[in-house]
Amino acid sequence: MSSSVHDSVRDRYGLIAETAVSCCGSDADTAACGSRLYDAALLEGVPAEAVNLSLGCGDPVTIAGLRPGETVLDLGSGGGIDCFLAARQVGPAGRVIGVDMTPAMLERANAAKARLGLTNVEFRLGQIEALPVADQSVDVVMSNCVINLSPDKAAVFREVFRVLKPGGRVSISDIVTEGAFSAEMRADAALWAECLSGAVDVSEYIGLMQAAGFTDIVVVDRVDAAERGIALDQPADAPRIYSARITAARPA
Repeated sequence: MSSSVHDSVRDRYGLIAETAVSCCGSDADTAACGSRLYDAALLEGVPAEAVNLSLGCGDPVTIAGLRPGETVLDLGSGGGIDCFLAARQVGPAGRVIGVDMTPAMLERANAAKARLGLTNVEFRLGQIEALPVADQSVDVVMSNCVINLSPDKAAVFREVFRVLKPGGRVSISDIVTEGAFSAEMRADAALWAECLSGAVDVSEYIGLMQAAGFTDIVVVDRVDAAERGIALDQPADAPRIYSARITAARPA
């Protein structure tokens, strides 16, 4: 199942990178989709293509409390928008690493990085279940609507814990549910790749974080996905779907 999920996700997001069609729905204005998730002032100067390729379900940057000089890791960095926003906040003494498993997305992100002239951002090819990042080397891990896509979320949170420095922080925006998808829906790799059937109940999500060792877990907000302008073509018998922002810490 895991390989088929990874393949479906890679194919879907590779196509999005090539066509700039947003996860907000095939008929959506992609730029409007990206701008709905962030304060307009944050997006000033960000290349339009990065905003257009914003495939998130919220804004994890604002709640991360980033400080100058910090090292930030973005899981599933896509077109790079959260990396570019983080780079401004950590400044030239800081560093931002984006990890994505889709080569076409990395190509788009690197092109936008070049246009911005950023020297404190780098993008790496890799899977979030096996991060190409050294142990205890990161101050903050962010992710925006990506962990729900993983077929092994426990491995993701173990990896996040591994790369964080003691006292490091997590800032996540993700799709969660109230209730569970049926086994049949979970077995549908296409539904999984659409940010649907891979999502788990928020209590299970928090439990996975606790099992990995995280503390101070806070659900900052949780709103119906549709209220954030996220058009999910969900089956009638699917559980209620939310966009949630969650913070946590690795104990010092």
